[in-house]
Amino acid sequence: MRRGAEMGQGAKGLTAQIKDRLIQKTLERRLTQLEQTPERSVRERGIPERFYRWDLHPGYQQVRLLQEGAARFGVGNPFFKVHEGTASAHSRIVEKTVVNYASYNYLGLSGHPLVNAAAKEAIDRYGTSVSASRIVSGERPLHAQLERAIAQAYGVDDAIVMVSGHATNVTSIGYLFGPNDLVLHDEYAHNSIIQGISLAGAKRLCFPHNDLEALEQILTQQRRQAERVLVVVEGIYSMDGDYPDLPRFIEIKHRHRALLMVDEAHSFGVLGRHGMGIREHFDLDPKDVDIWMGTLSKALAACGGYIAGASALVENLRYLAPGFLYSVGMAPPVAAAALSALQVLQAEPQRVSTLQQRSRYFLEKARGIGLQTGASTGNAIVPVITGSSLRAVRLSNWLLERGIHVQPILYPAVPERQARLRFFLSSEHTLEDIDETMAVLAEDLRT
Repeated sequence: MRRGAEMGQGAKGLTAQIKDRLIQKTLERRLTQLEQTPERSVRERGIPERFYRWDLHPGYQQVRLLQEGAARFGVGNPFFKVHEGTASAHSRIVEKTVVNYASYNYLGLSGHPLVNAAAKEAIDRYGTSVSASRIVSGERPLHAQLERAIAQAYGVDDAIVMVSGHATNVTSIGYLFGPNDLVLHDEYAHNSIIQGISLAGAKRLCFPHNDLEALEQILTQQRRQAERVLVVVEGIYSMDGDYPDLPRFIEIKHRHRALLMVDEAHSFGVLGRHGMGIREHFDLDPKDVDIWMGTLSKALAACGGYIAGASALVENLRYLAPGFLYSVGMAPPVAAAALSALQVLQAEPQRVSTLQQRSRYFLEKARGIGLQTGASTGNAIVPVITGSSLRAVRLSNWLLERGIHVQPILYPAVPERQARLRFFLSSEHTLEDIDETMAVLAEDLRT
């Protein structure tokens, strides 16, 4: 009897795999068709409707295709969940308290009383907006205080803050480099890095993830064909939760007289004994990295981005980078919140050690029950690879019903067979939260 049941379950699993593969092939074929639909010349046909109707735009067609596919297979939309309060290790969604693994509030500082109080005080003193670009008349004392604190945290000359983390990469890379330059980036680089290179008009080459030998080979072949060469890596990669061997990247960049940029969006506040990022983790001289970039929206509980480094770099951006020069300055409550969060981080390093302990515990437990966690090192980010987008969405929705909120990452954001749930850990998660989550995931594995 048991053997028959096992065979039935095996057949069921095989049928599901075939179904998922058919869905994958259909999605891939339809997306390819959308991207490659041939058009006769405007002169031959007049103006095609797709050039002036938003509902025929390829991007919207792709969105509709994915929505229709989800509806066809009875899968609810896992995105745009409304949080009814502060999102930390726990949150309220649809009037239900859930264990939350879908926020970047790594140190629990969004909602911290001191951070909230600093933002409120800034509103009372400076209002909700500086109402101008900083170079014109939008400068406030909070801006310089925050920039000075960031520069001191990194041990570099200066820093500059901007209103968006994405825009920080786009405008900095886009302004500092040009058509005679070469930018090399890890294949898993964030979209903002790619967009910045595109704006710069520089030649762009990617190397396989964390593959130093491939980078060395490209530099050997290409370095003398460009003026400036920039190598861009991330402190922690948000899809996989791993990090680069930064000391070796520094060796390579020195050898080839290149520049090195590190995007610390997910590593500042997470890596290092005191949360000072990948520099502290490896005990590096901060001046060995030419451009330190980070965001204020994760460990620092605010919104925006920063560049830290040499005075010449920062002054150049402050006076001439379009995304800073022509943008309104950072809102006072946002700057105050980030500054206060950084001060709390430095005063309470135990938040960092707790985060690191909880993350490792989660990773060990996940691997212990047979979950596929890829290359994660257990530093705030742990993916659980499901093998198909449909399974990722279904599992995400099922977990929410069980009081656990985690977002799926789907094709084409990742290869279909690498679709996953991304668990973001916080210092506020308890061991009981993690044990409960593992028990529910183990239950899913048994079905």
